[in-house]
Amino acid sequence: MRATWRGLPAKRYEAGWEPGLAVPAADGSPLITDHYFPRAQGDFPTLLVRSPYGRGLPWSPQYGVLFAEQGFHVVLQSCRGTGGSGGAFDLWRNEAADGRATVSWLREQPWFNGTLGTVGPSYLGYVQWALASDPPPELKAMVVQVGLHDPHALFHADGALRLENALAVGAGMNFQHQGMVPFLKATLRLQRRLREVTTAQPLRGAHVPAFGTELPWLDQVMSHPDAEYPYWRGASTAEVADRLSVPTALVTGWHDALADQTFEQYGRLRRAGCETSLLVGPWTHTSALQQGWPEVFAESLAWLRAHLCGDPSGRRPGAVRVHVGGEDAWRDLDHWPPAAAAAPWYAAPDGRLTRRAPADPAPAAEFRYDPADPTPSLGGALLSRTAGARDNATLEARDDVLTFTGPPLAEPLDVVGPVSARLSVSTDTGHADVFTRLCDVDPKGRSVNVCDGFARFRTAGGEPSRATVEMSATAHRFPAGHRVRWQISAGAHPRFARNPGTGESILDATAFTPVRVTLHGGSALVLPDASGLA
Repeated sequence: MRATWRGLPAKRYEAGWEPGLAVPAADGSPLITDHYFPRAQGDFPTLLVRSPYGRGLPWSPQYGVLFAEQGFHVVLQSCRGTGGSGGAFDLWRNEAADGRATVSWLREQPWFNGTLGTVGPSYLGYVQWALASDPPPELKAMVVQVGLHDPHALFHADGALRLENALAVGAGMNFQHQGMVPFLKATLRLQRRLREVTTAQPLRGAHVPAFGTELPWLDQVMSHPDAEYPYWRGASTAEVADRLSVPTALVTGWHDALADQTFEQYGRLRRAGCETSLLVGPWTHTSALQQGWPEVFAESLAWLRAHLCGDPSGRRPGAVRVHVGGEDAWRDLDHWPPAAAAAPWYAAPDGRLTRRAPADPAPAAEFRYDPADPTPSLGGALLSRTAGARDNATLEARDDVLTFTGPPLAEPLDVVGPVSARLSVSTDTGHADVFTRLCDVDPKGRSVNVCDGFARFRTAGGEPSRATVEMSATAHRFPAGHRVRWQISAGAHPRFARNPGTGESILDATAFTPVRVTLHGGSALVLPDASGLA
């Protein structure tokens, strides 16, 4: 594991391992747990890592061994119904109680010195928020890496199904805890049948042959797009951050599927007066723990040492550290987002993107979207390895993709903070999705995605519907000579399940209607212009 990355700190201790411990859950079910520890005399703090993805690769070396080598007891536990633990896995519902039961067990261990921290990514972040809903007094620090707090938002966006995320979670939750070989086989099987699954009519149940088994919990999350539906009651732990006092470090990447949740967590913690830090790298959900691991590990280790060991020597000075795309540099900030001017760039009828609002309210452009040939997704914020920045040439060559491009920049433009779009849209069927994307076009014409957003529009009588679409956030420098491009389409499939154009349920639709989408004058891309403010 240590040979995988350069730049990891030298180990301080040899790591020991005590596998297969049975920790009683809230209802007595055994939660199978591995204990890693420094082979040395003395008191060491404990890190709790609870996972539904098994306790083998990469969790054992990456969290168990590496942190034990740095002077921590590490309790790596399989969530109920996974990795040999008893009971049945039920997405999110048992994590708070089982976390508290594990802390009760820790109190009885002779090596536990009463100082506890938590660390972990993705769903391993969710279990941290669940424990923090009623934090035990021993909990002194948390590190949430590319972490989840709202399961509904992972699966749905404005009434649309985040189809590719749902399938990726299905594969991970059902197979990864069985070991790397079953997980890789399931992932490859899903990739081979991805088109068949995502274009099925109806979509409901189409994933079952690809997984080789039914996943009742996945059917449930896919079937309930409304966050207010009783199924989702208690799922979101967002409000935990509103009252938390446990120092919490947050890590994400600009192309992480959970980046928006991380920014929300940071904002809530700041408003609550909770000590917090934020690290945002040039990463996707998976690459943050691969290529980005030296930075992520260093950040996590420094935070845990400062708050569990009383050693702040490794802490960086700023509360926020972000990687700035376009210049490949890191920037330290006092808070997020920093000061920036909201700068609208307007869509013009001839494909130009201009800073001057149009005098003519005539439509800027229109296009036809056909659900039978849906606009494909390309890169962006996904859970899968296809996430990230990509050359958008093939996408922008399609007739169902609009592009509006600004002139070559005379000087660099720093876009730092949340990006949004003010859209005025009408359709001929009354039902359409809009996918809006910011791109950086270099002097050779290569267009690369920076950030994007999605919204569902419901129009009536051909009248425009107006909405502001959040497009996540970025820290990106457009160098002199580059151009700003605004890309607009009516979907990104299979990242989002295709809109049938009829108003029928996405899961049950068997008929599709092409939609003509009109973008009206005054529609604007709104950039947080931080040029000269850094």
